[in-house]
Amino acid sequence: MRRGADVLTGDLFEVPAPRAALPGALDVGLALRHLLSNLLKASPLSRYQVAARMSELTGSDITKNQLDAWTAESREAWRFPLEYLPAFESAVETHDVTAWLADLRGARLSVGREALEAQLGRITRMRDDLARQERALKKLLGEGES
Repeated sequence: MRRGADVLTGDLFEVPAPRAALPGALDVGLALRHLLSNLLKASPLSRYQVAARMSELTGSDITKNQLDAWTAESREAWRFPLEYLPAFESAVETHDVTAWLADLRGARLSVGREALEAQLGRITRMRDDLARQERALKKLLGEGES
């Protein structure tokens, strides 16, 4: 599925930083509503179809009216339930909310091949560190000297 420009994914080498732990710094309700609303608009599925798919995935009755309430700025009392997030992202075929949440906490989400490449990078760094430690120990033990 083709989408517009990904405004959530930062530069590959940009180090994510968590929001400051100040009072109110993590009041993200309005931003979450906007993000959910934008993802619904970008989806080729109607809100009825998204609600039906979420209902199917969760086994709970989720309606278009609930989606509307969860995304409306004027409906502050209606909060999007975190337990529905995997079904929502699956229905609209995205990881954008999870990536946004990770970014809020100073992390980065890796999915699929990107996750495997990140793990390979960690293993390579560990191997290189172990090789350096091995050389240092051999030097201390007088091995490798001729």
